[in-house]
Amino acid sequence: MSQGGSRLSSTPSQTVGPYLSIGLPWEDGPTVVEEGTEGAVWIRGVVTDGEGAPVPDALIETWQADPNGRFDHPDDPRGAVPGFRGFGRCPTNDDGEFGILTLLPGAVPGQAPHIDVSVFARGLLHRLVTRIYFPDFAEANVLDPVLNSVPVERRYTLVARRTEDGYRFDVRLQGEGETVFFDV
Repeated sequence: MSQGGSRLSSTPSQTVGPYLSIGLPWEDGPTVVEEGTEGAVWIRGVVTDGEGAPVPDALIETWQADPNGRFDHPDDPRGAVPGFRGFGRCPTNDDGEFGILTLLPGAVPGQAPHIDVSVFARGLLHRLVTRIYFPDFAEANVLDPVLNSVPVERRYTLVARRTEDGYRFDVRLQGEGETVFFDV
């Protein structure tokens, strides 16, 4: 199509942000389990851009197995085990920080214990998908096929660090130390 002799280009695709706070957060979002649940841990971190600046309008979404490696979902081939939601959602604050209160996941068949993570943020046309692995399961991590598909020098971006009340897992969207994201 042309207008006045110049050619108009296509309208750009919409990104997943910055309006996450309007429709995606929900009441139970950052608490996969209630505060005070025995064995509960916080997974906290910061989402940063390619320059290392915090991203104040991102959203972190998590999905995981329960401590026995089972899902409360009909697609779990071993049968659904009701009672553990396994899903969390937390928007970042003005400093790019997020926190999810959960239990450590158990191993699913053929994989080390991990939490699947989706990242939504301004400028992204699609969510980014990554995983959180835990240093507590070093032997299982060595055998995990997904973690082993990542170059050795980048695997550290997928392993959370132990903190006083849980774990730290920072998400770097671009640049040096960029978190490994998977094409799903």
